[in-house]
Order: sequence, then structure tokens, then C-alpha cells
Amino acid sequence: MSRIIIICEGETEREFCRTILAPYFASKNIFIQSPLIKKTMGGIVKWSELKKQILLHLKSDTSAYVTTLIDYYGLHSKHDFPQWHEAESQHDKNLRMHILEEAMLKDIDDIFRFRYIPYIQLHEFEGLLFNDIKDFYEQIPPNELIGIDELKATFNQYQNPEMINNNKETSPSHRLDKAIA
Repeated sequence: MSRIIIICEGETEREFCRTILAPYFASKNIFIQSPLIKKTMGGIVKWSELKKQILLHLKSDTSAYVTTLIDYYGLHSKHDFPQWHEAESQHDKNLRMHILEEAMLKDIDDIFRFRYIPYIQLHEFEGLLFNDIKDFYEQIPPNELIGIDELKATFNQYQNPEMINNNKETSPSHRLDKAIA
């Protein structure tokens, strides 16, 4: 059985790994482990701290693959991710992610690099909930969908949920707070 270790930013990401990814991959004989970022037990840390945890997993299990599930939404220059300033200078957010993920990969020692798959979620994880509006109708009781017009407007405005604005008033989690009682 193969193993993938997904270092998660927080409880929401870890729960997604446990309830959605783990059962799916288990059927393919791939075991998913989803620890939180150690230094904070959830929450963004400096790259140097995250890198230590990545290397610890890569060294302790020489057959496991390691990846990350962290939100770009909470990253700032103070976290000292490699190539941060180059990435931030790019207007295209997908290019930003590419630059950051490539820099993270290159910062891992050659002997471990082939088992490390860097991943940064462009915006907060909650943005994934904006993939299909019918899921809201199927999963949320009608009396709790208090902002359905706002949800519809969000779906109409953004074809890609990762492009939803990432400021404190309009981030996906804040939009959900307004739409669901």
C-alpha cells in the first residue's frame, strides 16, 4: 500500500482529507495521512518551519509522498516562502502559484524532491464549495439558505471558484457566512 502525507493548514482541510480523499484513495490501495502543520497545530507558518516538517516526513518514510494543502489567502511576505516577491509581482494568480510551488520544490533536497508535491490552494479552501450551486440546494436545508441571491450572483460572476475575491469582506468563507444561517 502506498502512502501520501498531506500536511494540512487547518481542521477544514484535514477533515476534507479524512472524509473525501482518504476513502477514495483507500479503494486504490493508497493510504492518506493528514497531519496539521506542527508548529501551530493548524495555521500558516514560516516556510522554514513547514520545510522542516516536510523533510521530517520524507526522511521518516522513504516510500511516502508528501504534499501540502495550505491556502494562499493567508500567506504573506513575513512567512518567507521562496521566491515570494517574484511571485507577488505577477498579476496572474495562477502564475503566482506556479512560481511559489516550483520554488518550494526546488528548496527541497534533491534526494527527496521526487517524493514532494508542493500545493498551495489559490484562495481559502472554502472556495471549493463554489463549484456547483446545486450542491447548496442538496446539502443545506432551504430555511438556512438565507442569501441564495448572493450565492447565485457569485456563481454568475466567477466561473472559477479560485478567482473569488480574497479580501476580508468578500472571501469565500465570508460569502458563506452571509448566505447560510
